[in-house]
Amino acid sequence: MNKYLSLIKFSHTIFAMPFAFIGFFLATKMNEFEWATLIYVILCMVFARSAAMAFNRYIDRDIDTKNERTAKVREIPNGTITPKNALFFVIMNSFLFVATTFFINTLCLALSPIALLVVLGYSYTKRFTALCHLVLGLGLALAPIGAFLAVSGEFNIIPLFFSAAVLFWVSGFDIIYS
Repeated sequence: MNKYLSLIKFSHTIFAMPFAFIGFFLATKMNEFEWATLIYVILCMVFARSAAMAFNRYIDRDIDTKNERTAKVREIPNGTITPKNALFFVIMNSFLFVATTFFINTLCLALSPIALLVVLGYSYTKRFTALCHLVLGLGLALAPIGAFLAVSGEFNIIPLFFSAAVLFWVSGFDIIYS
């Protein structure tokens, strides 16, 4: 279990959780608070981020093998996790993400493939555009919107302001980090 938590950098998921909480608690100002919905939002964050982080490691495995630093510390290049098992982990978490949205509402279920496309697609954008940082930011910026939709079941401009802040903050941070 620890090797998969390391593969997905679970601490990064904990770090990103407040982005979803922003949307959730904004929506509860206008809608009823439900513990079940909060749990579903948390599960969606964990499943989507786990799929995205593992997919990123899976896609980068050949590059990571050639890099002396990453070849030693990343789980796929150093053999701790096989590529096949990593891909299964991605598929399982993607399925669990979509399945969890089924219990939230039809809007979240309908939008779940788009959210997955964004968070999984980031891994490919690194190969062809410097704007990949914005795609990473967009992936995390979906959290306030998604959590708001989970509670309210309808679109509203309010979470867009917070999502824009998340998009630019994460993108800027990633530019500095990279």
